Amino acid sequence: MRHLRFYLPTFLLMVVIQGFAQLPTAEEFTRLADEALPSSLERFCEFLALPNDAHKPADLEKNIEWAMPQFQALGFKIERLKTAKIDLILAERKVPEASKTVLIYLQVDGQPVDKTKWQQSDPFHPTLKARNEDGHWESIDMHHLRSVDIDLEWRIFARSASDAKGPIAAFLTALEIADAKGWAPNYNIKVIMDMEEELGSPNLPPAVEVHRDRLAADMLIIFDGPRHISNQPTLTFGARGITTLRLTTYGPRVPQHSGHYGNYAPNPALRLAQLLAGMKDDEGRVTLPGFYSGVTLSTATKEILAQVPDDEGVIKEAIGIAAPDSVGSNYQEAIQFPSLNIRGILSGWVGAKARTIVPHVATVNIDIRTVKESDPERLVDLIRQYILDQGYHFCDGEPTEQERNQHARLISIDYQVAYQAFRTEFETDVGKWLYQALHKTFEQPPIRIRTSGGSIPIAPFVQTLGIPAVTVPTVNRDNNQHSPNENIRIGNYRDAIRTFLGVLTEKL
Repeated sequence: MRHLRFYLPTFLLMVVIQGFAQLPTAEEFTRLADEALPSSLERFCEFLALPNDAHKPADLEKNIEWAMPQFQALGFKIERLKTAKIDLILAERKVPEASKTVLIYLQVDGQPVDKTKWQQSDPFHPTLKARNEDGHWESIDMHHLRSVDIDLEWRIFARSASDAKGPIAAFLTALEIADAKGWAPNYNIKVIMDMEEELGSPNLPPAVEVHRDRLAADMLIIFDGPRHISNQPTLTFGARGITTLRLTTYGPRVPQHSGHYGNYAPNPALRLAQLLAGMKDDEGRVTLPGFYSGVTLSTATKEILAQVPDDEGVIKEAIGIAAPDSVGSNYQEAIQFPSLNIRGILSGWVGAKARTIVPHVATVNIDIRTVKESDPERLVDLIRQYILDQGYHFCDGEPTEQERNQHARLISIDYQVAYQAFRTEFETDVGKWLYQALHKTFEQPPIRIRTSGGSIPIAPFVQTLGIPAVTVPTVNRDNNQHSPNENIRIGNYRDAIRTFLGVLTEKL
């Protein structure tokens, strides 16, 4: 492996002479990122080859064992912070006389995979691909990554390529380059690595509380997520929270013959569909009274949202729709409100397995994306009250025989508040610092997004540690994260190295 390696004595010497080092330029960032790219991509692919399904702690341990020495070689002190399940990893590097500490959040785990849906032998076997004349992705030899003429439009396909091992590998390379050049940050760095993000980080909030002294910092930055759809440098100042629900309606005790019992045995799938249809109007707006309460978009806020260079036509074409729902007057406004989404419905059988029955149960999985003004418990209560108003009796799981005899409409509910929403104002110290860093690096002002539509487990840090947080996204938006054929564009990986160099060299 041709990895750069710099140890603590080099780092300390670099701190002493930093005042004499020439200030870096955008052109130098680009040149250095290009020079480091072959070696960096080699290490990145080594990392991608480690399965990291969050449901498999043994696999995550191998990722931990890979990551810890990478940071130790760069002068970081490593500590395992205990949780109820998989440890958090804290890497810390102090700078003499630093007055500020920056906490950086990295995600190591990934989504499960269905190998049958991937267009390669194994999602954990990184595969280099280029577009052919027909516009399809075609595998090419990985040895091309050792070339001095790497095509920035090539992509590496693998689980977690973008979400979120790419940012980790790029950050390691940026640290190595900065150390080699004597570009010491004037702030302490703490890096927290989460192993259960794709599970909703269930053990993170109590762990942050227990280890709050070890995690103490002045600000939090998150190296995760995709850039704006234009692929320009981006900063995101908030994220919606997420609450998940499962509703199950019950019909006959077991599936019944639709000829014998159609028109007689109530169909739980139809009743569930009726319930769900009543939660939204024809324009896609939630009808539950008070669902949007507390959310108002002032003129000043709308002006902030309008600065994001969205092209509504491009967005609609990209996702394949003729018209959006009518929550807000455009995309940015839409994601400032809480949303109610059906994730999936299951009842009976379909396709070649369909059979002529009245199903016995129907289940729907729902997610509510909350915003800073939302109380997720209150929104769940609105759903619960709506269901009660339709004449349903809530069961604690499978209904008892007594419940079947006494109640005509039976349903169970299970829910979890996974992440709370957060939002940081543009003019905070962390916001202004990162804006200057990206402006310097790319010689253009970054796009500033008020709130991301996605959810990340940042609220525990914001609330418990009392610090502001901003996301620094770097990957291409069309990366298929969470889906088969996840990928990262080589040009975005290189830009991630440049981005992190900019952050490391911008003085606080």
